[in-house]
Amino acid sequence: MGHVVGDPLPPGPGPDGRHGPHAFVTDLASPELEPDDGRHLEWVLRVRPGDALTVSDGAGSWRACAMGTPLTVTGPIYTVATPTPVLTVAFALVKGARPELVVQKLTELGVDEIIPFTAARSVARWDDDKASRQCERLAKVAREASMQSRRCHLPLVHGLRTFAEVAALPGAVLGERGGRPPSVSTSTVLIGPEGGWDEAEREAVADHVSFGGQVLRAETAALAAATILAALRSGAVGEAGR
Repeated sequence: MGHVVGDPLPPGPGPDGRHGPHAFVTDLASPELEPDDGRHLEWVLRVRPGDALTVSDGAGSWRACAMGTPLTVTGPIYTVATPTPVLTVAFALVKGARPELVVQKLTELGVDEIIPFTAARSVARWDDDKASRQCERLAKVAREASMQSRRCHLPLVHGLRTFAEVAALPGAVLGERGGRPPSVSTSTVLIGPEGGWDEAEREAVADHVSFGGQVLRAETAALAAATILAALRSGAVGEAGR
């Protein structure tokens, strides 16, 4: 059974799933689904004409609609405040399909900017052609994860960077066991490869932050960092020692 159109929609922090699935459109004034999104809603999620859904422009605004061709607008446009500070996670390339997993989960956790990069000990390597194709795929993964998690702000997924480029980001810290506890001001974190950082990389970024006492897989470290930083930003947890 589809969600009922007409249920109250609180402005709150954004759609919460009680009013149907979520999708992205270019123009909230005259919302139109992308063909792939329409097929996904109809064939995978079994959304039928007249069923409720929410749509967003990916820049923080959203509204309620009813499924159809075209969509029927059923509610006003709401705007969700941009979270601050902006959370950025740069992660060293990992093998296989794990970059997609990392991007998917970072998106669900609320990370705003996601940057894959190559570190000295990275096992995975992308040439220019593969980097272009993979980054397009990662952006698509982030969009799909944003629909699933009802985000109204699409994350920015950057193209492949070098370690030097991410190390130069303002406020960048190195994720490293034995570092200081993270704080609310920790908003840009670099997560190393499976082989760990080399000495030059450790020295290039003086501020090191720990996200646990165990040795974590590269993708686990990225998700642990995102979880802790997002919780600190939202106030769900307090800083160590407070």
